[in-house]
Amino acid sequence: MAAEIVIAIYRAKPGKEDELKALIDGHVPMLREQGLATDRETVLMKSMKDGTFLEVFEWVSADAMREAHTHEVVGKTWGAMGEVADFMTLADLQEATTQFPHFVGV
Repeated sequence: MAAEIVIAIYRAKPGKEDELKALIDGHVPMLREQGLATDRETVLMKSMKDGTFLEVFEWVSADAMREAHTHEVVGKTWGAMGEVADFMTLADLQEATTQFPHFVGV
């Protein structure tokens, strides 16, 4: 199976941005330790309009992505992320309605 690139989108709950950022910083390294994400450089950026984080990384394969959804270690991290953030879609971003949207690197 081919590797797949994903854009994960997180909007911090009020007052939880620092906690979310700390969890994001450990997210892909944890996935790599579990053999689920590749070593491709991760891109982390932030909306200039509302502070939503976008994390771009690469799964080893579609199977690895599916495995992550039942993986105990991953589940703990994702659960912690869900406590401090809402998981969003590209369509939820104000930037989604503009051509060539710009973000701030984090």
